[in-house]
Amino acid sequence: MDMTKTTDVPPPAHQPTAGPKKSAKRGASRAGDRVFLGLSRGSGILLLVIMAAIAVFLTYRASLAISKDHGNFLTTFEWNTNLVPPSFGIAVLAFGTVVSSVVAMALAVPVAVAIALFLTHYAPRRMSGPVSYVIDLLAAVPSIVYGLWGALILVPHLNGLFGWLDEYLGWTGIFSWQGGAPRSMLTVGILLAIMILPIITNVSREVFRQVPRMHEEAALALGATRWEVIRMSVLPFGRSGVISASMLGLGRALGETMAVATVLSPTFDIQTSLLDPGGGTFAQNIASKFGEATQDGRDALIASGLVLFVITLLVNGAARAIIARRKEYSGANA
Repeated sequence: MDMTKTTDVPPPAHQPTAGPKKSAKRGASRAGDRVFLGLSRGSGILLLVIMAAIAVFLTYRASLAISKDHGNFLTTFEWNTNLVPPSFGIAVLAFGTVVSSVVAMALAVPVAVAIALFLTHYAPRRMSGPVSYVIDLLAAVPSIVYGLWGALILVPHLNGLFGWLDEYLGWTGIFSWQGGAPRSMLTVGILLAIMILPIITNVSREVFRQVPRMHEEAALALGATRWEVIRMSVLPFGRSGVISASMLGLGRALGETMAVATVLSPTFDIQTSLLDPGGGTFAQNIASKFGEATQDGRDALIASGLVLFVITLLVNGAARAIIARRKEYSGANA
């Protein structure tokens, strides 16, 4: 006899599932994603439109000026926009901009990298914090303050340095000095180096702090010294970051205006010596002449601004290319 008893179990009552709620949440999430995507895409397109508008404006006004230029825009060593017809060129401005920026980078980058390494790998924490704070403050100082400091403090105290360079390195021609106030390209380069030093230091410091701790510990476990750890682990990892920081500093050096105009004695000739007064830069020339320029003079200044705009784009493009080539050595993928 079958002792099993079968009972008909009634089907459970219909329970509301979480499907609609999940789908509603998913739909809301997708709507947010669409909004965020639209805002991001619109921001990128807006940036491109602004850049294109700037390029079109500069190109149009520059073409008007160059069409009236009696001299060669690229090689003329004068800037006389009040003549009929006007005669002006950017040879001196391009030379001065490049030379002063190169001097600033040569002075600032090694010092900035050394400071960043000291703060991240040598200085005690009680020291690195206040020093980092002071460097951050230096990055916020307005350029006109640097210019006033350079004109009142830096320039009067450079006579000794210029005399020493002339005595021991004057035979090279680059550091020969004929006397006079030290308002030259070297002075501009020193001031620009001081101005871009905080930017390069801050970015390099943050990059060095991102070095994987395992890389350093592995090098120490193999018997490496502190310098060997930095040379084999820290610098290869942070190379791309240091390059990016240097390009940020170079961008400020190329476009610096008031500080350069305050310490430089501009002339439209090219000096072979970095210690002799004279020369000029694009930004300094625009700042000093724009207020009293005629319509043709302003178009000429805009034409020089277009050249500076192109130089900046080329510098940024070169930096991107260098970073892309050295990406496999940066340690970012480790």
